[in-house]
Amino acid sequence: MKTPLIDNLQYANFSPAIFEQMRAGGVDAVHVTIAYHETFREMVLNLEQWNRWFEAHPDLIFKGTSAACVRRAQETGRTAIFFGFQNPSPIEDDIGLVEICHQLGIRFMQLTYNNQSLLATGCYEDYDAGLTRMGRQVVSEMNRVGLVVDMSHSGDRSTLDAIEHSSRPIAITHANPSWWHKALRNKSDEVLSALTQSGGMLGFSIYPHHLEGGSQCTLQSFCQMIEEAARRYGAGALGIGTDLCQDQPDSIVEWMRVGRWSKVIDYGEGSAANAGFPPMPNWFADNRDFGNIRDGLAATSLTSSEIDGIMGGNWLNFYDSSFGPAC
Repeated sequence: MKTPLIDNLQYANFSPAIFEQMRAGGVDAVHVTIAYHETFREMVLNLEQWNRWFEAHPDLIFKGTSAACVRRAQETGRTAIFFGFQNPSPIEDDIGLVEICHQLGIRFMQLTYNNQSLLATGCYEDYDAGLTRMGRQVVSEMNRVGLVVDMSHSGDRSTLDAIEHSSRPIAITHANPSWWHKALRNKSDEVLSALTQSGGMLGFSIYPHHLEGGSQCTLQSFCQMIEEAARRYGAGALGIGTDLCQDQPDSIVEWMRVGRWSKVIDYGEGSAANAGFPPMPNWFADNRDFGNIRDGLAATSLTSSEIDGIMGGNWLNFYDSSFGPAC
């Protein structure tokens, strides 16, 4: 069986048209965001919507819960959909909901989304206090049940704390190195070294605010960055997490950035003059464009087996070891 194609983060405005594009692009698995700021009950409503899509489009998509689902997707010509949270809000202040969420099919959970949470500190806060008391216990519980710790929107100290405290490798599902492009959401060499040396995974983002040159970032620059990351951290720790927000209205950016916690708009990585979604680079508009990334990587010094791993094989290995209960 060939190496799978996996995108380990999307928050598109999902629709049958996008599911068709996944199939046209040969995408075997996608990790989709089920919650940003939702409560547990609101998150369940989002799961209900996905259940309706699974029922209506069984020839295109199905719910993924294990690495075996990726292999089944390849065998049946469909896309396995894996669920994750970009914020721990659905577990509220109840550690027992960690296991319940895993039982519902959630496989990734960020400990923060930019702000301070009950668990850790987000990357936009002025002071990073690291993992909280509840955060340490929740990480241990996530390790126990097989829910992956994701630190994509967390501060450096909190991320390093999570790497140290977690008994299982963690992930940064969608970010880029800050040595390539300085953004609050991109990650330092110190963090990425600790992440990858502990067996964790980095997913490269194509969200324009994370790219050198923004929407004008070239495919060559992006792929050369991946090549350098492979040299620094090892190609086996790298994958793709596009952060694709296809077809989302600009109002969703406000929801992502402020939820219900603020009366004013916090523009975060954007600006008051450009508060909506930035245009995607011309080489990646939707799920049909992953071949462009593969072709760009082929023009670097990376080997074909390293490219296969980055395009999905490495995430599959991570799924194999991460989604079940700890032994």
